[in-house]
Amino acid sequence: MMQRAFTLIETIVAVGLTALIMGVLGMLLVYFYRTNAFTLEQSIAVQQARTGVEDAMTYLREASYGSDGSFPLENAATSSVTFFADMHNTGIVERITYALEGNTFYRIVAEPSGNPLSYVNAALATTTIATSVTNGTSTPVFRYFDHSGNELFPPVNLVQVASVETTIVVDVDVNRAPVAYTLSGGATLRNLREQP
Repeated sequence: MMQRAFTLIETIVAVGLTALIMGVLGMLLVYFYRTNAFTLEQSIAVQQARTGVEDAMTYLREASYGSDGSFPLENAATSSVTFFADMHNTGIVERITYALEGNTFYRIVAEPSGNPLSYVNAALATTTIATSVTNGTSTPVFRYFDHSGNELFPPVNLVQVASVETTIVVDVDVNRAPVAYTLSGGATLRNLREQP
């Protein structure tokens, strides 16, 4: 019985063909990621912003008086809002700020400390909510409305605020299509509804 094995030439050809196929597959993968990197990056940025807007509106709906007795809203500007809410359902009310700085949308949470509770020396926890935010001056991040649905313009009288709307425009690369993606949300401040 005669056994047959690969000759040196056959082995070199097999290795060469395998290397060629792997090289072509590698180039196809690189091409795929280069052509779709923008779309993938945009989709991740939009998902992060969507989650952030949903969280912001959830916490704003539950705005309540601070642990130190502060009014539920502390600041209402076009690019930031500061309010008090029990975001961890622990009975301790945190001071929460959502702010757009540059192209990044942040959430800053301050836990009260001391006895009596105070936010003065509170430790701050900053979380990046969204990047590549491209709101221009004509698209404010936050808009405020009274009980009749009339928009309140800066400087906003905090006692008149009944609801808040937010708009975040996300665009990873302003020079490429697809166009920017706009996310909007709204929240009625439940604990302030009965105020005139």
